[in-house]
Parts: sequence; C-alpha cells; structure tokens
Amino acid sequence: MLAPLLQVRHSLGMKQRAKFRAPVLAAGGIVVREASEQLIAVVRLRKDKSWVLPKGKLKPGEDALAGARREVMEETGYDVSIEGFLGTMSHSEGGKLKVVQFWRMRATGDPAHKLTDDVTAVKWLPLQQAIDILTRPHEKAFLTGVGQAALWAAASSPREAAAGPVAPQVPDDGGLLKPNTFFEAIRAWLRRFAALGRSRAL
Repeated sequence: MLAPLLQVRHSLGMKQRAKFRAPVLAAGGIVVREASEQLIAVVRLRKDKSWVLPKGKLKPGEDALAGARREVMEETGYDVSIEGFLGTMSHSEGGKLKVVQFWRMRATGDPAHKLTDDVTAVKWLPLQQAIDILTRPHEKAFLTGVGQAALWAAASSPREAAAGPVAPQVPDDGGLLKPNTFFEAIRAWLRRFAALGRSRAL
C-alpha cells in the first residue's frame, strides 16, 4: 500500500521541478574607447538586426568576469582592460529571467579579433547617441543609469578609478576582482531548490 503514496510524492516533486525555470546568467561590458571624445561600443546582432550592448551567456561554470571579457572581445573585436564593476541588469527573455552583470571596460589598441558570427557591426558612439540607438528599452535604461560612471572611470587613471566614486546604485568597493556575490547567491539558491526538490521526491 505504500508504493502508490511514494509514487504520488515523486510525481508532485517532478511537476514542481518542471515548473521551475532557472535564470539565464550572462555578462558583458560598457566599453569605452578614447578618440576626440569618449565613445561607447554598441553592436548589431545578425539574428534580428537589433543594436545592443556587448554581452553574452556564461558557459557552464564560467566566472562572470572572465565571461564578460570573452564576450566583449568576441563582439567588438578589441582587447579590453577591465576597470571595475558597474551593475546588474535583469529582464525577461523567452519566458525566462535573464540576469546580466556589467563591468566598465576600456578598449586597447586597434581591433585584434574577428567579430563573432552573431554580430554584423560595431559602432562607437557618444553616450547619448549610444543610448538612442539601443533597440531594447531595458538596455537604454541601464546605460542611462551607468553611462556617466563608465565615462568618468575610463577618463581617470587606474588608481583614480579604483579610489573614486562609482554609480551610486551599485557599489564597486574599488576592486577589480570584486566577488560575483550576486551570481553566487543565485547559484546557491538553485542548489537549495534542487536539494529541496529531491527531498520532497523521497
């Protein structure tokens, strides 16, 4: 008589896990290049011709900072130096929550890499023009919020950028190697959820 009860509990656990959709974790950069004025990179995606900030999904187990640098280099073609953490942007995409961490970056030298196949063009624009050309409203809002902080940091020396103020809504703590505490919290929450599902299935 116990077997049917165990089967029901197992089925309920399976249904609960099926309803849960883990967030998509991504990372990118607000990339500044020095010219006659400071310019910010935006890239055009091949699939829908939208103009977006350079970013992309993390590989399994990939550190967010390393993933941000990789994605920016692939999408802009430039090597970059990383000058600090700027903030986190989240939005719904395809029925899933997507969470993107951004660092402020400086493009160094000339283009050194071929663009990834997902990107057809890169533009370097003043801040307001970069905001205006972005296709997605949540990216416009994010760049509006952190753009001036990114430009200030890129204009400063590395020591000044580390010691000075950052975008007020997301503290930097002055550290290049800031722990990815937000992503770590999400991953810990996912592990707890999975463990809870397994315990309920028993």
